[in-house]
This record gives sequence, structure tokens and C-alpha cells, in this order.
Amino acid sequence: MEKNVIIELKNISVAFDGEPVLKDLNLKIRDGEFVTLLGPSGCGKTTTLRIIAGFQEPDAGEVIFEDKCINGVPAHERQVNTIFQRYALFPHLNVYDNVAFGLRLRKMPERDIKQKVEEMLELVDLKGFNRRSIDSLSGGQQQRIAIARALAVDPRVLLLDEPLGALDLKLRKDMQVELKKIQKRLGITFIYVTHDQEEALSMSDTIVVMDKGEIQHIGSPTDIYNEPANAFVADFIGESNILDGVMKKDFAIEFSGHVFKCVDKGFSEDELVDVVIRPEDVDITTPEKGMISGVVTNVTFKGVHYEIIVDIGGFKWMIQTTDYSAVGDKIGLLIKPDEIHVMKKSKYSGRYGDYSSFSDEMDHISDVDEILVDVEETEDE
Repeated sequence: MEKNVIIELKNISVAFDGEPVLKDLNLKIRDGEFVTLLGPSGCGKTTTLRIIAGFQEPDAGEVIFEDKCINGVPAHERQVNTIFQRYALFPHLNVYDNVAFGLRLRKMPERDIKQKVEEMLELVDLKGFNRRSIDSLSGGQQQRIAIARALAVDPRVLLLDEPLGALDLKLRKDMQVELKKIQKRLGITFIYVTHDQEEALSMSDTIVVMDKGEIQHIGSPTDIYNEPANAFVADFIGESNILDGVMKKDFAIEFSGHVFKCVDKGFSEDELVDVVIRPEDVDITTPEKGMISGVVTNVTFKGVHYEIIVDIGGFKWMIQTTDYSAVGDKIGLLIKPDEIHVMKKSKYSGRYGDYSSFSDEMDHISDVDEILVDVEETEDE
């Protein structure tokens, strides 16, 4: 049975200093879902979260909570709670008093508070930490206390704004598992903001991909990955070879100078389209046996597989394979019909999917730029 919609955003628009941040955004979030708002810095995901929380009022549109408009309702009166990247714990209070803080504001009897705090600390695997000082805890433990404090007041919806961004990689992966486990156990709605594609794919029931204040695709992780709505989504979620193609007829697509069988239909005859092929979906063979062939220009060992860049008619493909090829080798490529995904042309066409300028160093620089932008945005807020 389909779950009830708990939050609906209707025609939400927001502008800062005349610059649109959200553009007529519409979104339904169901009770008990783990929903992730995913996109690059500046796409509007944190603003969307702040509007749901009540920290920001939209310039236009309605925020509906269980069929009631809550525009103008202050944050503390909404049945939601928020966890930020900076946990905002009280350093002068111990663990117990931090978790109990919201309950005391609600004038809950101390006996009931004690029971609730114990329950929350057990939930986040910090039983017995009651009297520990906040400064004595690791980053991961502080994150767990922030989660316990937020959940102690029994919110209907928990909002999480890049909550794992300050943790190292291993701890972040551990906390991803813990958060998902907690959400499933409690059965409440989590709305999670991140720019980390892997994080979104591993944790979410539903992913909302955003760019420049607009929703590009809403779907399950497998739907988003396997059937991206446009070139932006295909490029942002994992690696993608995105080529110009011509839909010759149903189940027949032309790209890279050849016609291939595919599983797509419903396009106009000879319609110009975008073609997406994931790097892991390409098999390597000899040039003679390949559907198309090219020359290897770069090889990177990734531990489990090799990342190979192949020049095919001036377009650089990425292939992820366990089969080694050396730079300069001529190789053939085999692609199954169901590994070819055809998309309609969009404003993002022609901007992504060619690995001519790809290198690990550029990838690293991009990651550093992302972190710097995030820090600047946080400081601005």
C-alpha cells in the first residue's frame, strides 16, 4: 500500500538579492521515506531543507504538512527537527544534559526524561556515556549525540543537512549504515541533504536530483542511476559516456558512426538524442570483434578494476574493466542493447560525457573546489 504524503512543497520560489535560488519547485515526500536532496553546491538543496524546517520563508508557494499549510509557522512549532554539519552541541553540558535539553524545554517530568535519554543513547550505541563531557567525544560520537538529541523529542520528520561532512571517509561510511538502520527502526521520515552521490545511492529510498534551483529527476537509486532523465543527471550520478545519437527507429540507435540495437522506443524517426553508456557496462575485445574500436590513451589502476580512457573518433570514452590494456593499444568495444540508454535532448546536451580532459588530478581539484565552496556557503549563513 502506498504511504501517505507527509510533506508537499507546492510551487516554491525563493530569490536572494534578486537571484533565483528555487524556481517553482514541486515535491511530495511520503511518511517513513528516506529522501535525499542531491546536487552540486548552490543548487538549492539546503534552501529547500530550510524552508521545510521553518528557518526560511518562500517568496511564493506553499509548504503543506499533513494537508495543512504551515507557511508562517515558526520552526519550533513544526513537527520536524534538524541536524547540521556542525552539530551545535552545548560544550558546557554533558552528554545526558545535551540529549535532555529539548525535553526539558517541553517541561517533561525528569523521570520520563531519564527513560527517554537512556533509550536514545542505546539507539545510537552510546549507552553509559551519560556523564561524559562533549569535548571528550570523537567526531563520530558527537554526531551520534546530535542524532540522539534530535530524535529525543519525537519529530515526525528529521532533516539532516550534510551531517556527515566533517567525518573521515571510513567513519562517514559507518555512519551511513547507522543512520539508515536508525531510520528503518524508527520508521520516521528522513530528509537528507548531500552532494555525495555514493552517499545518496547507498542510503536513500528516493533521490531528488537538483540543479540551479530546479528538480531534474525524482526516483529510486536504481532508477536514477540506470534511467537518468537528462545529461546532467547521468553525469552527476557516477561516471557516464554521453554521446550524440540519432534514433533511426524503435530499438535502433546510431552513434559513433554505427547503428546499434537498443531497448528504447517511442522517439521520432531520426530524432537527435543523447546516448548514455556507463563505463562498467562496456566489454573489451579485439578490434576485429568489436562493434566499434579505438586507441587507449590513459590507464589508471583503481584496485578492483582499471579505468581506461579510449579515443574513438576523437571522443574519449571511459571504460571500467578488470582486463588490462596498455596506453597505445587498439581495442574493440562490445555493448549490449540493454546497456544503451537513450535520452531526449535537453539544455544540458553537449556539456558532459567526454573524458578528453579527464585525469585523477583534475578530479581531486574538483573535490577540493567543492569543499571550499561548501565552507564559504556555510560561513555566509
